[in-house]
Amino acid sequence: MLNKSIQILKQMQYPTGLFAASRMTVKTGYNLAWIRDNVYATLGLEAAKKYGIVKKTLRALLDILLKHEYKIDWAIKEKPKHHYQYIHARYDPITMEEIWEEWGNKQNDAIGAFLFRIGDLEQRGIKIVRNENDLRILQKLVHYLQSIEYWQDKDNGMWEENEEVHASSIGACVAGLKKISKIVNVPNDLIKKGEIALNKILPRESETKDVDMALLSLIYPYNIVSKKQRVAILKDVEEKLVKEKGVIRYIGDKYHYKNGEAQWTKGLPWLAIIYKQLNKPDRYAFYMRKTIEAMNEKGELPELYYANGKEYNENCPLAWSQALFVAGLSG
Repeated sequence: MLNKSIQILKQMQYPTGLFAASRMTVKTGYNLAWIRDNVYATLGLEAAKKYGIVKKTLRALLDILLKHEYKIDWAIKEKPKHHYQYIHARYDPITMEEIWEEWGNKQNDAIGAFLFRIGDLEQRGIKIVRNENDLRILQKLVHYLQSIEYWQDKDNGMWEENEEVHASSIGACVAGLKKISKIVNVPNDLIKKGEIALNKILPRESETKDVDMALLSLIYPYNIVSKKQRVAILKDVEEKLVKEKGVIRYIGDKYHYKNGEAQWTKGLPWLAIIYKQLNKPDRYAFYMRKTIEAMNEKGELPELYYANGKEYNENCPLAWSQALFVAGLSG
């Protein structure tokens, strides 16, 4: 099962090293590469000890940011006022150009996730940084988060929706700044501002959402919440969001709404990994079984099932879901 899932993931990787969010042939736009989805893809591949792929993917993301360095420079010089001035979250996986269209593109968590991933791997002796250019762009990302005032910046969050201050976005940036501080210069107060803001919001995700699947990221991979916060997040997610074939993102989610909120498969292996790390084998096994039950006959995990739990959407397989399953099996 592990090898099959790794093969499924590999089929979504372009020669540049970037992963499509889903199949390369899908017509939904999921043939493109998101910074965040690529970061999550590397979690599974690292757990499976596929270090060569992990390096290629993260270095491709570094190349994207170097290609758009002029834009980062502008944003550092003056806090962005418009969406297009922010670092884009989505790119053409072959040309590495921004996808130029208006949608929820202010995604601060993607930058935090990227810094966290590189800092974490470097700390454990897996070299991602190649040269001075890479170091320069990582340092500029720190300045960028400072310029946008990530601790109070209203962004579109993990789900690319309405602009508000998101705990999951602040948390990703705090975790990223902490990890990357071993490599580049990060002012202490830049982390502190984020921690203060995060503790004010938690265990909520935002002003409009008291519980959201995105909060799981603060437990895994970031591990930046207290025990009390972690218990509250897990209780809320399990009591209010876990369904038969997946986890709904939040109550009242209208994306692919059909007589109820869509059930996202990635939430199942996500919870399994968390319980594995908490040394709760029964809960781990429960969620791994649910993950396997959510797979189609090819062993693929679709993005989501509609509320009835029988029919899934065309973004199948979803790289993010498949990678978390690999991480759950391998870790």
